Formats: sequence, C-alpha cells, structure tokens
Amino acid sequence: MIISEWMQRSGVGFGTSGARGLVAAMTDDVCFAYTLGYLHHLESLDEFGPGVSVAVAGDLRPSTPRILRACMAAIRHAGGVPLFCGFVPTPALCLYAYDRAIPSLMVTGSHIPADRNGIKFNRATGEFLKQDEAGMREQRVTLPDGWFDHSGALLTKIDLPAAHDVLTAYSARYRLFFGDTALKGLRLGVYQHSAVGRDALIPLLEGMGAIVIPLGRSEDFLPVDTEAVRPEDAAAACRWAQEIGFDALLTTDGDSDRPLLADREGSWLRGDVLGILAARYLQARAVATPVNSNTALEKAAFAERISRTRIGSPFVVDAMTEAAQEGFAPSIGYEANGGFLLATSVTLNGKTLKALRRAMPCCRCCAH
Repeated sequence: MIISEWMQRSGVGFGTSGARGLVAAMTDDVCFAYTLGYLHHLESLDEFGPGVSVAVAGDLRPSTPRILRACMAAIRHAGGVPLFCGFVPTPALCLYAYDRAIPSLMVTGSHIPADRNGIKFNRATGEFLKQDEAGMREQRVTLPDGWFDHSGALLTKIDLPAAHDVLTAYSARYRLFFGDTALKGLRLGVYQHSAVGRDALIPLLEGMGAIVIPLGRSEDFLPVDTEAVRPEDAAAACRWAQEIGFDALLTTDGDSDRPLLADREGSWLRGDVLGILAARYLQARAVATPVNSNTALEKAAFAERISRTRIGSPFVVDAMTEAAQEGFAPSIGYEANGGFLLATSVTLNGKTLKALRRAMPCCRCCAH
C-alpha cells in the first residue's frame, strides 16, 4: 500500500508537525510503514540510501520507547543505521543531525495527551515541509514477511542502545552565544512536569549564571500546552510565585521545542509576545508569523519586513526562507505556541548564533 492508504486505514494522519494519532492506532506495523515511506521519499531526494545514518530520539510518553523500536527496525530494514540519541529535546536532536547532514526523526506528540503520540520527520537539511509530506504520501511500502503478529506488534525484540551525547553541543550553542553571565543574579523557577528537556534546562540556565529552582516534576505525562495554558498550570505558577518567589518561571512543551515563560507574579506570557521580544532582541530585519499572532508586532515597528502566514510552522518556514533569500538578515519566524525559528544566523556583540539548518536556511530553534 502507499502511505496515504496506510493513513486512511489506520487513522494516523499528518498534522503540521508530522504523523500523529491515538497510541492504539500507532501500532508497530503502522510506525514501521510510515518510517519506510519517509526513507523512500528521502531516497528519491538523494538524502538516504544503504549505510546512511538516521538520528532518532523521543519524549517521555509511555508509548515512545515502543514506537522508537519500530522506527529503528524500519531504518535497519531499509539498510540505514539508526543512531539513538536518547530522550532529549527536539532541537538538540536537530542540531546533532543537521551538523552531520543526516536525516532525523523524533517520536513525540508534543503537548497532546498521553493516549496519543506522533513522529516528527526531518530532512538532512531541515524541517519536513508540505511538499515533503505530499511526496511521502505517494510512497509504496511493503512490510517484510513474518515481522509482525496479527495485531501489528513486532515479533523481534529490539533493545534501545546507549544514547549518543547530543546535549553537550546543544547547551554549548546557547552558552557561547549569550555568555556565562547572561542570567547572573536571576532567580529562575523551572516547571519540569514531564518535559523531555527538564533535566537539560537546569544546567543550561545555571551555566549562564542563574539560580535555578526545580518545580512540579511529574513521573506521569502531563499535556502542558504552551499556547493554551491549562487552568492547573496557571494556578500552580501563581502559587509558586507567592510561596517561593522568583524573577521568572520557565517551562516547555513535551518535546521541549516550545518555551513558555511567566513573570515574577506567575502570569504566563503568550508565545507570540515572547516571539516579539526575542525577535527585537536579536535585531531581526524580517519576521514571519501566522495570522493568529499578536498584532503588537506591527506596532513595535522594528522589522523592515513582516510576513503573515497560514497557521503552521511549514508556512512560517516558507515565508522566512523567502525573506532570507531576498537578502533580509536576520530573518526569523515564530508562532503563538512559542516556537521560534531562525532562517539566518544572528550576530550580536561579536558572537554568532548559527541557524541550525544546513544547505538551505532555517530550522526550529528553541530559544530559552
């Protein structure tokens, strides 16, 4: 069957961030087939073939390890070499893969409940765009005989190997740009919940001089949404502000590619407000953001070019890439969910924050 038929049969479709569906529908054979379709599409673009490495990582959902095993089995079946990068933030995986010009995939459902999950696909050069989704839908895949039982479960046990270190370079990326004293003297709360970057964020902030207070760690997966803050998260932030006190409170969504920030009173700031502040700080000349983002961007009047797009990071990517190709730099993009993207490298105070993407500009950049 072609992938579009797999989608129709399984009910696991494409959203703006890859394949997503109910965990019950994301059986091993479905995840295996989707990964094969992804690799076949990359092969048609000369980005995959026998012996090519594919970096993989995942979030902290209970279903993620099983789905990772199915994806890795598909990579091996296609002749590739899966490189397990552990349970780490999506941007850390991207940085590792793009530096090596290899494909990568992240098993995550981002902020959606634990009974759902997903697979984010990346090309060797950047984010998987709408044209890539269309190409993948038409790929025909054939599952190997005898690999799955009647329920679609893998019959061969696959162990997750020791993870490659991707966090050292990821943390260094921000410390080197902002400096070791950028947050000196600030008392910062970190709402850890079940975000995959909860343990990486603390040493990163401390490495820039902050005093960090871990809060709200959960061993159960919590669907923290950076765009639509849950009432319980709003209440917790206000309570911590009163009981503990801090200069700011930070957290991320499940795969830690979207930041969320609250002030010292515990009031959460929308991601499109953070996007304006970050873009202005980085002295962006071009800004791309969806039509649902705050119109204070236009009133701030610091950007020479503003592009309003359809909702979804692929559309933001297209607009910011176009601006970069026309010579606008820095060219950035952001969404109301807090996702912040670089189309070009940024240089401030003699230090450069490189865009993650290789060859073609732009990729998701988690700007904590």
